[in-house]
Amino acid sequence: GKKSLRQVVVDELRHYCHGFHLLWIDTKVAARMVWRLLHGQVLTRRERRRLLRTCADLFRLLPFLVFVIVPFMEFLLPVFLKLFPEMLPSTFETESKKEEKQRKKLNAKLELAKFLRETIVEMAKRNKADTG
Repeated sequence: GKKSLRQVVVDELRHYCHGFHLLWIDTKVAARMVWRLLHGQVLTRRERRRLLRTCADLFRLLPFLVFVIVPFMEFLLPVFLKLFPEMLPSTFETESKKEEKQRKKLNAKLELAKFLRETIVEMAKRNKADTG
């Protein structure tokens, strides 16, 4: 069914609270990784990717905070998200957005695989014609 306005507002507030909490946890973990880096330890590829993602999220947080701090500017957030889809930190993405991103990536990979398969078939036909 349809949610009431109050329920929608509560859900959005809960979503942003969870996002800030996850960003705080990621920031603490990233700070520990930086501390390890400064003391000469080497990070694994997974840790390096997480550190880069967290740093990018912190840089994305600055323009996002303008929308949170300035009164009534949050009403413009959907417009800016439409114009700049990667503006929100990764901890603020909804499941539907994550699924949509995965679907787009999968479709792109399928198109690439289809193109490569067709290219190989064409090359095989040419080689067969040349040798035949």
